[in-house]
Order: sequence, then C-alpha cells, then structure tokens
Amino acid sequence: MGKEEDLKKRTQETAKTLFAKGIKMDPPYLTWKAFDRELANELSMHITGNIYSRQVLTLPERQMAACAMLAALRATDELKLHINGALNVGCDPRKLAELFFQLSTYGGMPAVNEALQAYREVLEERGEWPIADGRGAV
Repeated sequence: MGKEEDLKKRTQETAKTLFAKGIKMDPPYLTWKAFDRELANELSMHITGNIYSRQVLTLPERQMAACAMLAALRATDELKLHINGALNVGCDPRKLAELFFQLSTYGGMPAVNEALQAYREVLEERGEWPIADGRGAV
C-alpha cells in the first residue's frame, strides 16, 4: 500500500472510530466539502489521518484535550461532535463532566455552563442521560 493510500485508510478508520455512532449531526467535513471537495479531503487527511491517528496520545486523550479546548473556546457545535467522539472511544463520562468543571478556573462559569449544557444534550441524544456517579447522577 502506498503512502497516500495508507493515509486515506488511517483517515477513514480514525473518523469511523470517533464519529460513526452516537449523536446525529453533520461533521464539519461536509460543510468544507460543499465549498471545496479537494481542500476538504486534504484537511480531513491532515487532521484525522495525520494528527488524530498518531500514537503519542491515545484517542481518548486526544478527545479529552479537544473537549477542553473547544469548551474554553465556547465552540459548542464542534464541542458536541467531540464529546460524542470522546464517548465513542471510551472516555469516562464522569471525567468529561469533571473536565468541564475544571474549565471554571480558566474559562469562567459561562463557559462551564455552556459546556455542561452541550454535554447533557449529547448524552440525552445518545440515550445516556443521566450518568451515574456512584451517588445517583451528575
């Protein structure tokens, strides 16, 4: 298999692992593709094939980092996509909630509130709300 074919395969496999199940929303890739198919493919292969498929961080670690950054940026739609991906690769739902509370120190309570609301919407759509924390629910 050639280098480009290998990159395409990694891109497809990683995207499927992250986003094939869970909430039903269009990934940003479809918007990119509507404007420029070739550039959309290049961006997808770079982000998902070159970055997300690297082995330095695991997919759960990458998704936790992505969720923290997107929550701090208050990029709610993109955050929902990555919360879903985080759950798909096995991130602990309680740790995701804790990550969003940690945001209070750096992003402020409005960012926490928006992140938790987005998180709850994803969990509800996946049929996973409420999440148990040993005391009942979050």
